[in-house]
Amino acid sequence: MDYRLAARAGVLVTITLGAREPTLGAAEPVGQPMVAEEVDVDATTVGAPISPLLYGQFIEHIGHGIYGGIWAEMLEDRKFFYPVSGAAPAWEMFTPGTNAWEGEGHPYELLVRSPWMILGDKQAVTMSGEGTLTGAPCPLLRSAGGMPVGLMQERLALRDERDYVGRIVLAGSASAAPIDVSLVWGGGAGARQTVVIRSVGKDWRTIPLAFRAGATTDNGRIEIVVRGGGVVRIGPVSLMPADNISGWRRETIARMRELDATVYRWPGGNFVSGYDWKDGIGDRDRRPPRKNPAWKGVEPNDVGLHEFVELCRLIKAEPYVAVNTGMGDVHTAADLVAYANGAKNTPLGELRARNGHPLPFDIRLWAVGNEMYGEWQLGHLPIDRYVAKHRAFADAMWAVDPKVKLVGVGAVGDWSRTMLAQAGSRMTFISEHDYWHGNPDVIAHVAQAPEGIRRIAEAHRAYRREQPAGAGKDVRIAFDEWNYWYGAYEYGELGTRYFLKDGLGIAAGLHELFRNSDLFYMANYAQTVNVIGAIKTNNDAAELEPTGLVLSLYRHHFGSLPVAVRGCPKPLDISAAWTNDRAALTVAVVNPDPRRARKLRFRIAGMGPIRAGRRFLLTGAGPMAGNVPGKPRGVTIEESPIGQVQEKPIEIPPLSVTLLVLESAPTR
Repeated sequence: MDYRLAARAGVLVTITLGAREPTLGAAEPVGQPMVAEEVDVDATTVGAPISPLLYGQFIEHIGHGIYGGIWAEMLEDRKFFYPVSGAAPAWEMFTPGTNAWEGEGHPYELLVRSPWMILGDKQAVTMSGEGTLTGAPCPLLRSAGGMPVGLMQERLALRDERDYVGRIVLAGSASAAPIDVSLVWGGGAGARQTVVIRSVGKDWRTIPLAFRAGATTDNGRIEIVVRGGGVVRIGPVSLMPADNISGWRRETIARMRELDATVYRWPGGNFVSGYDWKDGIGDRDRRPPRKNPAWKGVEPNDVGLHEFVELCRLIKAEPYVAVNTGMGDVHTAADLVAYANGAKNTPLGELRARNGHPLPFDIRLWAVGNEMYGEWQLGHLPIDRYVAKHRAFADAMWAVDPKVKLVGVGAVGDWSRTMLAQAGSRMTFISEHDYWHGNPDVIAHVAQAPEGIRRIAEAHRAYRREQPAGAGKDVRIAFDEWNYWYGAYEYGELGTRYFLKDGLGIAAGLHELFRNSDLFYMANYAQTVNVIGAIKTNNDAAELEPTGLVLSLYRHHFGSLPVAVRGCPKPLDISAAWTNDRAALTVAVVNPDPRRARKLRFRIAGMGPIRAGRRFLLTGAGPMAGNVPGKPRGVTIEESPIGQVQEKPIEIPPLSVTLLVLESAPTR
């Protein structure tokens, strides 16, 4: 039946679907059958289209979010930010505070000094700041009297028969050769492969490296040994698996493609308020290493704007770039827009072309700062002063490229209210952030997400009523940081794990975004890899957390035209939407109850006969079920067909997301 005819006729179709469900503990007492509950889905009442940018992600330069997570570099401190002294250990356990956002007091490992050990006489190795590539001092090795001297880094995860590629940058006296660079996977003389460098000159020279590991170990090492009688300066050293994709880890890229996020926010986050974007362009081996301005650890600047845009191209996502309104200035932000989007014949466009990209990046989405309302933010200002700063940045960025869309910093309360009232004309969207902590009550834990999003939506509806003069400008919300944030940092700094109960909360959060699709233009789950991430990695594998599975499920199978749902029995959360072509209606049910299954009978108004359908069930053995890289999944998605309509209503298991795709019969 034609959808429009059904809508006009007010057709009511009762759908009763049955399928076998998995057993999840004591869902219902024996002898007390479940009573079917009716839920009304009004497919004639269609809301504002769900923006595809609600399925966005956020990556920041922190912990193992980029380095050790997505970027394929295997060496720590490859540019020698820390002086090489031979002091050990390089890694120490750090005990954070007890707050949920600090790791709840659980220690985690941090690199605190150089991971490069000295082979031979320690006195033969010094740090030299003369003529370095990066501006940071580099190791200077003096070999005399036929006594070799060198550097070594351990803790490399090598796999049998896997190929590795890299490079080393050297300068020194001709007499210093030969220099051996070896990849080592064991203790015997044959458990290594060596590249022999037979000539060295006074000018810096980059020598490519290629190895194949002969065994599997998690404590492989690279050795650089000067065997001649001279002086050598060692510049940046690099080692990656040979199957990297433009410098990115192949297994992580595969999971990011499975996630299929539509937009990525970068480079921060708190990081951006101390970041100079010019540190991240040009030859990677000449970019300066810096102390991370907002977090712990070192920023090698191997990943900058060019690499980020290439990542977005690889995973078919839109780039969304934040500018520094903390310690940065108006000119720096305007220059970044000019560098990214300017024509090749402009000064900064020409610089971009020299750095390998003649065509403009054409980046449309720009965040004007990050969380400038917070005292933790570098360059924080009170709202009465920050409004003027935002306006100046926006004017300068729009003067460079009037087509860019600008996202102003928001925070529910006086900050967002003032920003909208005094700078609403200088922004396209306004950002909001929200994080939720752990709650042992699973139902209450899950409810935090939709309740938090609802609070933001209600506040912005109130701002629109309070400021009728600005009603003509529809400043929608960019919800560009949202997630649960609690628990031990098992994957490095901010590397919390996520479980089934968190996945259910993210699903319920998506439902609330859909219910307010007229307000939310974009949402960026924070963050993507390891750091409070939807993906976790180890040395060999990458895996979707339950939260990532939920985001992938909805991204691939949920509709885009939300419809009204009435009579949802608590604590269930139900959302429904047509697909764009209205060929199928999708209905998703979140059941956060750890013990009780439910039976639902959907009364669907405005949809013709159902031709066929599919059912996706996401669940696990308990609320703390999770996924670990390289191991069988504890939280899974099962797909099954829905056959002919049956009299038995559909059963919704405990601790589950059930997503139905109901296809309409073709119209005549």
